[in-house]
Amino acid sequence: MPPPWHPEHFLNGLLGAAGRGMILSASRRTDLPALYASWFERRLREGFCTVPNPFNPTQVRRISLRPEDVDAIVFWTRHARPLLDTLPLLDRLGVRYYFHYTMTGYGPPAEPRVPPLAVALRTFRELAGRLPPGAVVWRYDPIPVGEAFPLAGHLERFARIAGGLEGRAERVVISLLDAYRKTERRMARHFEWGTELVRDPASWLELPALLEGLVRIAREHGLAVEACAPAQDWTALGIGPTRCIDDRLLGRLFGGTWPAEKDPGQRPHCRCVPSRDIGIPDTCTLGCLYCYTTRSDELARRRRSESDPDSPSLWGRYDAATPSHA
Repeated sequence: MPPPWHPEHFLNGLLGAAGRGMILSASRRTDLPALYASWFERRLREGFCTVPNPFNPTQVRRISLRPEDVDAIVFWTRHARPLLDTLPLLDRLGVRYYFHYTMTGYGPPAEPRVPPLAVALRTFRELAGRLPPGAVVWRYDPIPVGEAFPLAGHLERFARIAGGLEGRAERVVISLLDAYRKTERRMARHFEWGTELVRDPASWLELPALLEGLVRIAREHGLAVEACAPAQDWTALGIGPTRCIDDRLLGRLFGGTWPAEKDPGQRPHCRCVPSRDIGIPDTCTLGCLYCYTTRSDELARRRRSESDPDSPSLWGRYDAATPSHA
């Protein structure tokens, strides 16, 4: 079950869909809309970007961003506002896109630099109002459980967000927190009062009540609930598995036929279709304690400070032939 920064994902990203353009992911590895919108706009105008293999920087892929080579872009973000001014350029170029928009409302210390929930709700609604129905997907994930994240708190936050998105969102994607060791260490440093995460959320005794409550609240606000890469079958609770890079959604939004095969570089339970990620790990400075793509805040802040909007790569100056920044 390789995490998103594993070399398999990079190598899979070189493949694409035979005989077609490609779907870009922007990005599972970092919050590109929130932090690197100016870089992304510059790369759109230049028509390409470069992406190094995180485990072997001598492997560098030059990825075309020309409209004729890009079938669609899937954005992942917690704060889309910095990218809003770039959307007219995407529209003029004829590039198709949709968003995954994460809102959980956990706040500090779990999410120290995520915009306040009120800001996120306003931005989501504005973005959704500019795009076709269903083109902005709300994500309430990951879901940590334990003393610091009790059942009542989840249901209260979820209800507030669902109410704020009524009429602007069609579905919500959920997932349980994968408590990697570095995630547990980071969380433990900040919850000094001794709170512990439940290591296996699927075994949490209150999980059925949580899932049933999320479905009930979602339905009250016109939302379907779907699960990202669930290891369990929750269909009896009204929660079906989803595809985050979703050929079905792309077909509904934009028509045409899209590749439906599973991305072989993703986790076993993931149903996403193949895509190429243009992000670089350890570049997100939002500081979420449960993040599993950032090794340390210090490293992320350094890379963010070194990012150059004129560089072909999001961090460093990687050239597809001669990478110069390891």
